[in-house]
Amino acid sequence: MKKILMTIVAVFATVTMNAQWYVGGSVSVDSWSSQKLAGDKSETTFALLPEIGYNLNDEWAVGTVIGYVSDKFNGVNGVSENAFTFNPYARYTFFKAGKVNFFVDGGIDFTSASKADWTELAFGVKPGLAVNLTDNISFVSHLGFIGFDQYNPDGDDNNTTKVGVDLSGTNLTFGLYFNF
Repeated sequence: MKKILMTIVAVFATVTMNAQWYVGGSVSVDSWSSQKLAGDKSETTFALLPEIGYNLNDEWAVGTVIGYVSDKFNGVNGVSENAFTFNPYARYTFFKAGKVNFFVDGGIDFTSASKADWTELAFGVKPGLAVNLTDNISFVSHLGFIGFDQYNPDGDDNNTTKVGVDLSGTNLTFGLYFNF
């Protein structure tokens, strides 16, 4: 039994010594408002999206984002909502040019808000790039989403389904990773 336990510890130590873990994430704030004649409305969205991942080799990595999104809408109904998001992914780095890596994340995005009682489920790919500022710090950006997205608000027969390419500003993120 001791030999088996020591073998497992040795294998785990060997794998961990060569591990390429990364932690980081992104923070975003988005705000808009309209003038009185356009309805005198405004919205502010804040997102805190920490991320953790593991580089399996030079091309493949796996990771997840577990985050919080707050949305405050002032207008006709003045609504405030908090949501939880969970996004596991697999990352494939398809091109490296010096300190710049181009990659694509394929995964599932699940978001849920309890107050307004809605969920959103999406699966697809997000292209991005990473700039290795140092051996331990990387600047990472994603632009766009290609895939399937379904928004399910409370109630019957009011789901929204999107399929395709979305290159809007809502799918542009910037973040920093610490590699160790």
